[in-house]
Amino acid sequence: MLSFLNSLEDKSTIEALVTLGLNHEQQHQELLWYDIKYILGHNPLFPKYDLTGIDTNLKVQEPGWTHIEAGVYDIGYKGKDFHFDNERSNHRVFIEETYVSNSLISNGEYLNFMEDGGYENFKHWHAEGWEWLKSNQVKAPLYWYRMDGEWYRYDLSGLNLLKMDEPVMHVSFYEAWAYAQWSGMRLPTEYEWEVAATQFSWGRLWEWTESAYLPYPGFKRVPGPIGEYKGKFMVNQKVLRGASIATPNGHSRLTYRNFFHPHLQWMFSGIRLAKNE
Repeated sequence: MLSFLNSLEDKSTIEALVTLGLNHEQQHQELLWYDIKYILGHNPLFPKYDLTGIDTNLKVQEPGWTHIEAGVYDIGYKGKDFHFDNERSNHRVFIEETYVSNSLISNGEYLNFMEDGGYENFKHWHAEGWEWLKSNQVKAPLYWYRMDGEWYRYDLSGLNLLKMDEPVMHVSFYEAWAYAQWSGMRLPTEYEWEVAATQFSWGRLWEWTESAYLPYPGFKRVPGPIGEYKGKFMVNQKVLRGASIATPNGHSRLTYRNFFHPHLQWMFSGIRLAKNE
């Protein structure tokens, strides 16, 4: 690649394409963390990989709520630095009065949901989520293991007792939505999240939103193979906001839109709640 780039007289012709490619590769570097943990987390020996504990000691923030007043807000990227095209174009949305939690849901809080029969009561679940739960015999977040009457969680430093004050992670959208239903609240929309996140700490776990992954108003598909991939917004996927402990530098911004199918648990994903009163 260096030889090819140095051979070009006018590098501006492919600068944008190379920059996009590098940022896309950085996304895959994060996915490698997911793959490594998935492989080792399903090994019966639960081997240690990262003794520094990249996915441990993630404390939940101070409790409380960020208040969003009803009104019209700007959403989407405004600057001139690199950003993905799904962050454009900047547009206005109306948001009703909303409260978004300052903290992520903890393991202890999620365990209360489980012990109250959360995985056995269909009324908390989407019909599709309930079918996924039953078909795959899901009974807890990914990497949780019940042994000798205690809950353990596998992280990249090995198998450890579940820490109740850490944020719950590796939950699917179905699980996040079910927890919100059980709690009498809901997940925030991606617009509510973007507005509220200026007032609380974020970036340790990707956070599920209620929003479907759709193009913004004014989105224009670029010609050629990039448009073929980027312009076909993925169907049946939900938006996650924020960033995670494995996210590369430069990919943590308020307007960044991550997206996954609702049944997936392998990414570093957590739960933040919202309510209207």
